[in-house]
Amino acid sequence: MNRIKEVLKDQGRTQTWLAQKINKSYVIVTNYCNNNSQPSIEVLRKIAKVLDVDVRELLEPTKKF
Repeated sequence: MNRIKEVLKDQGRTQTWLAQKINKSYVIVTNYCNNNSQPSIEVLRKIAKVLDVDVRELLEPTKKF
């Protein structure tokens, strides 16, 4: 599971904006944002770079410390 949708909302950005920045279709980005599909590690790193966040901020933690 990812947190791309939440990070976009926190930054006031849209899925359309992200799709343009990472050269993916709006439908693909929407699927990422709704957790219908997951981006590859390479794409996830690209998204993190575009959003200027640590890649870990885009992922749901698997353990609580």
